[in-house]
Amino acid sequence: MAPFTAIHRSFAEQARRRPDRTLFELPGGESITYGQTEETVRRIAARLLADGVTPGDRVAMQVEKSPEAVALYLATLRVGGVFLPLNTAYTDAEMTYFLGDARPRVLVCSPDRRAEHTGREAEGLVVETLGTSGDGTLLEGDGRHDGDHDASAEDPAAILYTSGTTGRSKGAVLTHGNLASNCEALLQAWRYTSEDRLIHALPIFHVHGLFVAVNMTLAAGASMHYLSGFDTDAVIDLLPRATVLMGVPTFYTRLLKSDRLTPESCASMRLFVSGSAPLLASDAEAFQDRTGHAILERYGMTETGMNTTNPYEGPRKPGTVGRPLPGVEIRVADRETGGKLPDGEVGIVEVRGPNVFSGYWRMPEKTAAEFREDGFFITGDLGRVDEDGHLCIVGRDKDLVISGGYNVYPKEVEELLDAHPGVLESAVIGVPHPDLGEAVAAVVVPRPGLELQAEELLESISGDLARFKRPRAVRVVEALPRNVMGKVQKAELRERYTDLFTGADA
Repeated sequence: MAPFTAIHRSFAEQARRRPDRTLFELPGGESITYGQTEETVRRIAARLLADGVTPGDRVAMQVEKSPEAVALYLATLRVGGVFLPLNTAYTDAEMTYFLGDARPRVLVCSPDRRAEHTGREAEGLVVETLGTSGDGTLLEGDGRHDGDHDASAEDPAAILYTSGTTGRSKGAVLTHGNLASNCEALLQAWRYTSEDRLIHALPIFHVHGLFVAVNMTLAAGASMHYLSGFDTDAVIDLLPRATVLMGVPTFYTRLLKSDRLTPESCASMRLFVSGSAPLLASDAEAFQDRTGHAILERYGMTETGMNTTNPYEGPRKPGTVGRPLPGVEIRVADRETGGKLPDGEVGIVEVRGPNVFSGYWRMPEKTAAEFREDGFFITGDLGRVDEDGHLCIVGRDKDLVISGGYNVYPKEVEELLDAHPGVLESAVIGVPHPDLGEAVAAVVVPRPGLELQAEELLESISGDLARFKRPRAVRVVEALPRNVMGKVQKAELRERYTDLFTGADA
């Protein structure tokens, strides 16, 4: 592997060599070059320094997708800051937790959310604003910063919040080395070059959209058709002028509903990537039949970036996520002993390599608990290795719900439901959904003598949850199924309601 080069330095080198090359192509026809983006990075870097950002300080971002948001990411790394992207759907209550835990020096928010954070400035937080057209306070002033913090591979570059099904969200600390090594491995594995034109319709507050799609484009010197979000017609319009699409399974489900998806529309495309949630085998087969392209599935997570990929050349097996990337080790182990299991047996997927995060922010005990003594990270996913050496993910050790590519942590939703005066207890599960892959459903037990109304119950919690976390259905039952130890049997509930959104009960 090539010597370590931080992502922001890879971008700077591309901007120096090819300043007139297009980086962003926007829906309205406007294009933004590498050189123009470099100028924006310098302006934002100067602003961050003026705000008091020093190496190691966190810079939080909760803004709508824009080219300037990518420049903010690069500027943060350039001044030695630690980038903290936050979902734009997070509510005020959720933001209070994240900001209290990460303690950023600067928060960049949308102009229309500025008032929400007024009270936080007394705690030493600097609040800047950034709109989708580059408006806001962040780009005010005429300062320029041409310097570059000398980051080492071990220095933290970003914190992304993740969680299991118990407790509060955890901040995964990703280093400059994590990001750079993963990017380099993916560039090789997917043959991604400066000639590629990516359709970017993903959010930029999680691994897939930012640390895979954007990082690869910046490092390769490629171009992006940069969409604010996924729109079927907009994506199909762009296919003849693009070479790569990176998406979540929901993208492909929706594309298949359009009769405009044809082999002719995909003639210039060379790669369709899917991740963040399992791709339905039926969708994979239908997509290949319709377009002649086999979707490439890969496997990654917040703590590790990408771990495995189906081959760029050679057959891609639906239902598998391929083999480890260069430099990455994968094993399927016994949960209790950590011993490696024979191929074909289901166990816990564990990973070791330069892509694996340095630990959870301010949680040393949790970090220690998630690593084996030999350095393997315990992912919490259940999987097996097939006869061809491909990894198959068969489930999750915890009851995480992945809806439309977004993680939903049942415990967080259950705590809000259980706080309702009419609810005795609840269980939140993910069940199959034809569009989202999985949708959130709540099974609740009412307090004796009380009658629950599903609409009122959902309304009572909506203000504390991002939209993608809210249950799409509520079922009221007399009791939750339990085993002899008293543990709620969520697998039984998932089986009971498996047709909630797809069958006669839909």
